[in-house]
Amino acid sequence: MEIVVIGGGFAGINLCKELAHHRDIRVTLVDKNNYNFFPPLIYQVATAFLEPSSISYPFRKFFAGKKNLQFRLGELQRVIPEENKIILNNGELQYDALVFATGAETNYFGMENVRKNAIPMKTLNDAIEMRNTLLKNIEKAAICKDIRKRRQLLTIVVAGGGPTGVEVSGMFAEMRKNILVKEYPELQTVASNVYLVDGGDALLSPMSVQSQSDTLEALTKLGVVVKLHTRVTDYKDDTVFFANGETIQTKNLIWAAGVSARQFDGISVESYGRGRRLLVDEYNKLKGADNIYAIGDTCLQLTDMGFPEGHPQVAQVAIQQGKNLAKNFKQQSKGLALKPFSYKDKGSMAIIGKNKAVVDIPNPKIHLNGFIAWMAWLFIHLISLISYRNRVQTFYNWMVAYFSKDQSLRMIIRPDKK
Repeated sequence: MEIVVIGGGFAGINLCKELAHHRDIRVTLVDKNNYNFFPPLIYQVATAFLEPSSISYPFRKFFAGKKNLQFRLGELQRVIPEENKIILNNGELQYDALVFATGAETNYFGMENVRKNAIPMKTLNDAIEMRNTLLKNIEKAAICKDIRKRRQLLTIVVAGGGPTGVEVSGMFAEMRKNILVKEYPELQTVASNVYLVDGGDALLSPMSVQSQSDTLEALTKLGVVVKLHTRVTDYKDDTVFFANGETIQTKNLIWAAGVSARQFDGISVESYGRGRRLLVDEYNKLKGADNIYAIGDTCLQLTDMGFPEGHPQVAQVAIQQGKNLAKNFKQQSKGLALKPFSYKDKGSMAIIGKNKAVVDIPNPKIHLNGFIAWMAWLFIHLISLISYRNRVQTFYNWMVAYFSKDQSLRMIIRPDKK
């Protein structure tokens, strides 16, 4: 059985791991990057507290020694279901089963100026670009004589009150407090703010009221200006415009406000649901197809009794769906019954700053905050990294940052454009 998997994120890589060494199944993973990366720690790369290599790992290194797994660097251009074939930018592949595990991409809600000018927070490339942009703006501010322009260069607006927005806001607030005053003495008298804006009525909306309250209190103590019921409508001329008529002058709008799935040439319009997610049955099979599947953020599954509106687009759903589909492929190869997917919610968490985090565990219902929650967040994210090398490297960087309140990774590194 030849299985082609498009995308090597949480869903795709866990599917491949479960199928490794299976003698009756061959898997080809297709990805536009040659590495897997860990999205929950993207913001730490963007703020120069982790190196890119700490949260990424080459697919070919991971597949080495697993004879039934192979990697193909390429981008999907078209699916031809009637021929069981996909067209890539560098060739084509045949399949017996095709699995979409492409995750989600940044959603700008049709705001073209925001798409062009804001800083996204979705990929490793985004994180490196964000780090370079912010560091360059700080250097510009250090020599700028115009107070208003200085304030624009140093002011940061984070749009989106989910875990990414909360975590990156807290990190910026701590950097301003512990790093800028030491390394940029010329900026000590310049007023600057970190704003976290969200159109809803609470931060971390999927989490408990206690977590929302604790997070708002902790961010406020760190000096973050939280603005709820504040929806971005435009970003041009270094000005963020909001639906309530307010504006903020800044050169740094970080976009963490929403995601949407991708659409694929060759897949009918009827196959898509809310957020452009592919509609799948209880076995993650695409509705109306015999051998096409979708897992993770790119799918919308309405058959799980506990989640009648579909699963949240979080890592645990992707991991569990990848593993369940792999088991079903094994069952299918033996002619045995398949197992429908049922999501087991293991809880939600978000880190706010040093010794500050929130954790919600649904069963039994437990809420943690402060140092204990912070330790839990560190442990879970550390063991979730794909390799021992990643874990050791990340743990070392975290320990340095914890005891020194600093890191030495703030280099502006970019290739020359020739």
